[in-house]
Amino acid sequence: MHSVSSKTSFFFLLLLLIAAATSVLARKRHVINFQSPNLFPEGVAWDPAAQHFVVGSFNHRSINAVSDAGVVESLISDTELPPNVAFVGLAVDSVHRRLLATIHAIEPFPDYNALAAYDLRSRKRIFLAPLTNPASSDRQIANAVAVDYKGNAYVTNSAGNFIWKVSVNGEPSIFSRSPLYTSQQVDRDQPYSFCGLNGIAYLSKGYLLVVQSNTGKMFKVNADDGTARLVLLRKDLTAADGIAVRSDGVAVVVSQHKAWLLKSDDSWGEAVVYDEIALDAERFPTSVTIREDNRAYVIYGHVDKGILGEERDEFSIQELEWAKESEEEAVWVFVLIGLGLAYFMYWRFQMGQLIKNMNKKTD
Repeated sequence: MHSVSSKTSFFFLLLLLIAAATSVLARKRHVINFQSPNLFPEGVAWDPAAQHFVVGSFNHRSINAVSDAGVVESLISDTELPPNVAFVGLAVDSVHRRLLATIHAIEPFPDYNALAAYDLRSRKRIFLAPLTNPASSDRQIANAVAVDYKGNAYVTNSAGNFIWKVSVNGEPSIFSRSPLYTSQQVDRDQPYSFCGLNGIAYLSKGYLLVVQSNTGKMFKVNADDGTARLVLLRKDLTAADGIAVRSDGVAVVVSQHKAWLLKSDDSWGEAVVYDEIALDAERFPTSVTIREDNRAYVIYGHVDKGILGEERDEFSIQELEWAKESEEEAVWVFVLIGLGLAYFMYWRFQMGQLIKNMNKKTD
């Protein structure tokens, strides 16, 4: 009786392993198509509590929620903002249940930049922090935003080379203006031009990762004092836009043409590109976010068409698939199946010997 029960258990385990392997090999990339007239979203974030995506808008003073089924719901409508503003970068502050959104005004308000915080329960605005740089007359564009566990927000200026910090209470300041942001690199085919910082992500170890468009640079920035160090310089990383970090510490960077998977073995003292995939540049991908199981999703918002004044109501959020990680995952599942089979065969041999010995004693 015990033998039959054990055999059934082994077969059940084997079936589970085979089912897991089939699931790994057969799972399709998750694609969410949704409709909203002239939304043209640039920023995207995942709200783990509400289990939906949050997207901004280039044309409307609104932020929407998008479900896995592509159902669009109005989340924030802030008509008190100046006309012609765009919600650019988004970050969900899960600890304080807030949504942080960078705001940049297009014509006729080219110099209007701010960070807004909204309560995700009441959906009301908590504060609106103006973002300026009195020391510079250059144009400024509030772009991406990241938030730490205390609720402090960090905002990049994609037209300049510094980072704003906004406290949990909405007090803004210039946080980081490292000379590394403007150092020129001449070790390639041609010198790199100066360009502003763009995507930004906060890591729980107390630092930020920031990418710089049109230079191929990524920086590690100390979240306490704003000091920076260069951790990666790649020519094919130019035009990097959004960045997000998975729970396992791996970073995902997207541009209009590519997405990269970046890893580091020394707490981002240096970084390497582990894998990369091509993106559909015609649909103008801009931002990336991470949801459960470390799945990365990119937003295709067609923002370039919105800038030109075109009309559109179809957009999409798509899961990124990494060939190397999928191969590794499949290999490990088959290794487990092999080990399960080997253990099962060993068990059968042992049981056979036991039965044979028992038969000898009976005789």
